[in-house]
Amino acid sequence: MATHFWGDTAVLTGRTMRHVTRSLDTIITTAITPVAMMLLFVYVFGGAIDTGTVSYVNYMLPGILLITIASGISYTAFRLFADMQGGIFERFQSMPIARSGVLWAHVLTSLVANVISLVVVVGVALLMGFRSGAGVLAWLAVAGILILVTLSLTWMAVVPGLTAKTVDGASAFSYPLIFLPFISSAFVPTDTMPGPVRAFAEHQPVTSIVNTIRALFTQQPVGTDIWIALAWCVGILIVAYIFATVSYRRRIS
Repeated sequence: MATHFWGDTAVLTGRTMRHVTRSLDTIITTAITPVAMMLLFVYVFGGAIDTGTVSYVNYMLPGILLITIASGISYTAFRLFADMQGGIFERFQSMPIARSGVLWAHVLTSLVANVISLVVVVGVALLMGFRSGAGVLAWLAVAGILILVTLSLTWMAVVPGLTAKTVDGASAFSYPLIFLPFISSAFVPTDTMPGPVRAFAEHQPVTSIVNTIRALFTQQPVGTDIWIALAWCVGILIVAYIFATVSYRRRIS
């Protein structure tokens, strides 16, 4: 049964990956847009923001990486919605394939596509002056956190992809996720914010994730931020996975 599941998932993942590579707008949205934002913040706003001894490109890169993921997972919802409307799911039900493999194919495609986008963004950041003395273990920890964030948000994207009534509704859920880093420590220190905004910024998931990645890049102690970040990611992943699987069963029943 396990071999059957993984084989079917691999075939279905290949199908969805081909759709991604043929869609130029997907590549532009998930990679070029965050790069454009990074250029804007560093070269236009960066000189007006005091980040101490840390260069602004180093300071804001973790937030840009999260925006890259949030932008990318909207296409997961879009692709799922397109499959639902195109009758692909009904066609798959008539075939001897693992039903859960359909969802996992979209999730794995999102993971691969987002990893590619993240590598592009980091590459551009290096050209812009980003430098890190982090060792291999720290880079692996950053990669692990970003993968966990991608999986969490991707399973969240599955729900509107399965339940939305319109294509706009399927992808619009990602807009608040893209906006959330702006009300966090991603671009400016939270101690510069007014009281209520600062309270929200310091207690939402993006800040703990950004602070953890930033500390790993700069070889600073991560403190309790890493545990808070992991708790947020795992909690979101579990809840999103449950809602996604329930929604999927209802749609195919």
